[in-house]
Amino acid sequence: MMTSKTSTVLKANKAAGHGNLIGYFPAGYPTLEGSIEASIAMCKNGVDVLELGVPYSDPVMDGIVIQEATMEALDNGFKLKQTFDAVRAITAAVDTPVLVMTYWNPVLQYGVENFARDLAEAGGAGLITPDLIPDEAKEWLEISDKYDLDRVFLGTPSSSPERMKTACDLSRGFVYAVSTMGITGAREEVDANARKVVTKVREASSTANTAVGIGISTADQVVEVNSYSDGAIVGSAFVRAYADGGVEALKAKTIELSARLKN
Repeated sequence: MMTSKTSTVLKANKAAGHGNLIGYFPAGYPTLEGSIEASIAMCKNGVDVLELGVPYSDPVMDGIVIQEATMEALDNGFKLKQTFDAVRAITAAVDTPVLVMTYWNPVLQYGVENFARDLAEAGGAGLITPDLIPDEAKEWLEISDKYDLDRVFLGTPSSSPERMKTACDLSRGFVYAVSTMGITGAREEVDANARKVVTKVREASSTANTAVGIGISTADQVVEVNSYSDGAIVGSAFVRAYADGGVEALKAKTIELSARLKN
């Protein structure tokens, strides 16, 4: 029986009447050591699941804030293998599940089994793969089972009922509900599509967790999204806080966004 550390945390918090905050931070930004310090600070100050991003030269889904951070990481010499160093250091310091978010091409170049093995050995919980659809994920499905890793696929406003059911059946951890098809970044209002996607997930599966991402940046939005889903995913707001004020500003932002979920 596969166990999902991510799902265990999400379900336990919901059962206790709490919400979930899933926080994104790019590995290697601004340096490897800086990203480790930042990630640990997020986990210690209210993030329930950490989403550690792999910097990539063609980030089709990322907004400008995250693009600039990942480009800085790459310019500073970040190498893919350092992802596992970051995961190892973070999981040694905190019990928070660490999911790696990566486009699929770096995994293919590294070798799917090599990547899964090294991630599992480092203590990682699994992968979020925004550009890998379940229909094309046969190798990843087999290898993630072998190494007991979570696999998070996307559900979108345009997903057909059949595709959504496949995403629910094959995801482990949660289904990533994309509120707006497009690039990430903070928005004034979370798209009404978010509720639509979550409804589709609920119709497709009675057991799948789903967390909403893209466009969430305020405490009100985090609370709102948690009222109808299993978690809110925040990225750009954390990266911007760190860019503006370093780790202390990042701690403050994490506390601000998570405080009302634990009451």
